[in-house]
Amino acid sequence: MNAPACGGRSPSAACGGRSPSSACGGSGLWRQRADVVVIGTGVAGLAAALAAHRRGRKVVLLSKVGETATFYAQGGIAVVLPDSFHDDGDSIDAHVADTLAAGGGLCDPDAVRSIVADGYRAVAELVADGARFDESAPGRWALTREGGHTRRRIIHSGGDATGAEVQRALDSAAANLDIRRNHVALELLVEAGAVTGVLVLSDDGPGVIHAPSVILATGGLGHLYEATTNPDGSTGDGVALAMWAGLPVADLEFVQFHPTMLFGGHSGGRRPLITEALRGEGAKLVDAQGDPVTAGVHPMGDLAPRDVVAAAVEARLAASGERCVYLDAREITDFASRFPTVTAACLRAGIDPTRQPIPVVPGAHYSCGGVLTDVHGRTDVAGLFAAGEVARTGMHGANRLASNSLLEGLVVGRRAGDAAARHAETAGPSEIVTPALPVWPAVARADLQRAMTRHASVVRSGEGLRQLIDQLDAATPRVIRSRNDFEDAALTAVAGAVAAAASARTESRGCHHRSDFPDTDPAQAFSSTRAGAGITPAAVSC
Repeated sequence: MNAPACGGRSPSAACGGRSPSSACGGSGLWRQRADVVVIGTGVAGLAAALAAHRRGRKVVLLSKVGETATFYAQGGIAVVLPDSFHDDGDSIDAHVADTLAAGGGLCDPDAVRSIVADGYRAVAELVADGARFDESAPGRWALTREGGHTRRRIIHSGGDATGAEVQRALDSAAANLDIRRNHVALELLVEAGAVTGVLVLSDDGPGVIHAPSVILATGGLGHLYEATTNPDGSTGDGVALAMWAGLPVADLEFVQFHPTMLFGGHSGGRRPLITEALRGEGAKLVDAQGDPVTAGVHPMGDLAPRDVVAAAVEARLAASGERCVYLDAREITDFASRFPTVTAACLRAGIDPTRQPIPVVPGAHYSCGGVLTDVHGRTDVAGLFAAGEVARTGMHGANRLASNSLLEGLVVGRRAGDAAARHAETAGPSEIVTPALPVWPAVARADLQRAMTRHASVVRSGEGLRQLIDQLDAATPRVIRSRNDFEDAALTAVAGAVAAAASARTESRGCHHRSDFPDTDPAQAFSSTRAGAGITPAAVSC
C-alpha cells in the first residue's frame, strides 16, 4: 500500500499527537510467512485449515476470540443419509427442493445441489475426525426435523449441543496446527489482483503474515444488533475486510432473525437460542393469551421457514403490545435429557421448561449474504477465499433453511482449504509489502446497535433506513489501533452495506421485510451485489 501517512495530514494532527512509530506499537512491524492464512476458528475455518494442512501446506490460523458461533449451534446438521443408513424416503432432490423453497427465489440451484450432494461425505470426514452423533439404535443416527424441512434429516449430538461437538472434534483434530490467539486481522493485503498476506494486530503489536493464500472464515454479523444469538466476536469482520479490499458482496439485506431467542428483559449482547428442534418435536408458539402465533400464516404452521415464523412473532407483538411470545414445550417427553442446553439456559433464567412456557422473541441470528464466492470459496481476488457464514455461495438466497449452516461450513470449508493449498503450491512466496494502520469511519458500538435495532431489524421502512444511513454517513474516522477500534469500524462498514441493500430492495422477500413494501415483487427476484469500497484508507505509516 502506498497511502500517505494519515491521509496526507501530519501524523501529529491526525493521530492524536502520536508519532507514526508509536501508533504502530513503537517498534515497527513484525513479519512472518505462511502458505495459507485462515482467519477464524469455527467450523469453516478449521475444516479449511485441516484440508490445507493435509495437503502439506504451512497453515496459520488467526483467532480473535476463544468462542465461535459454531460452538453455540444447537439444532444439528441437515444431511441426506445413504439408504443403507436410513430408509426414510429422503433424497438429495428433496433437500434441494426444501432449501430452494426457503430461499425465497434467490438461491443458486446449482450451488445448492453441489453443497447438499457433498454433505454426507463431509459429515463422514467429520466423524473420521472424531465427531459423534446421537443414535436411535446402534449404528443408526437419530434424526429430527426443523422448520422448512419436509423430512426428518437433522443429525444432532448431545441432544441440542451439536455445535459444541463439532467444535470439539475439529479443535482436537487441529490441535497441532499453528493457531494464533488474540490476533485481529486488520486488513487484507492485495497487490496486482492477488492477495499477499494479512495485516494483523496481536499482543506484540501490529505485524504482517505474508501468504499467497488467505481464507476468510470469520463468521457472521449478529452484533450489528442489541441482542443476538451470536458470540461477541461476530462483528462482520470478514465482510468489512473484503469490502475494504474492493471485493463484491451480495444479499446483505437478508439477515435472518431466529424466531425463538430466549427473552431476557432489556438485556442485550448474546442471548441463548431456543432450538428449532423443539418445534420439530411438537412445541407450540403461543401468545400471552395462549393463542397460536402462526395459525393461518403458513401451511407448515410453527414449522414454517424461519423468516415466516419470525415475522409472525413480530406482527403478534406489534398488535398486542406484549414484550414476548411463548414456546410451550411442556408436552415433550424427556425434555431435560433431549435438550440439555436449552434446559440449562432456561434454568439460569429462572424458567423450568418442563413446567412453564418459555418466553421468546426473534433475535439476530444469521447472515444469508456475504462475500461473493463460488462453491469452492473462491473470490474475485487470486488466492483469497471465503467459507462459512461470511461467504455468499448462493446456498441460502433470501433465507437460510435450518441446519444448513454447519453443512455449508463443512463442505465449502474443506473445498476452500484444498483450493487454497493448490494455489499456494503454484503461486509460491507472496510479495513483501509494507502496510500501514488504517483509518476507517466508526460509530460507537452501542449507538450503532440501537440504530440498527430500531431501523433495520425484522421489519424495516424506507424512512427508518434513510435515518440510519444518515447516521452512518456521519461516522467519525478513527485510527485502528485496537480490537475495539477495528470492530467498531467493521460494524459501521457492514451496517452501511446492510442499510443500503435494504433500502434498495423495495419489496418483502425472505427475511427482508419492508413495512412500506409488504409484498414480494417478482421483478426483484435477483441477488443484490454491491461493489466493495476498493479504496486505500487514510493510514498511519508503520
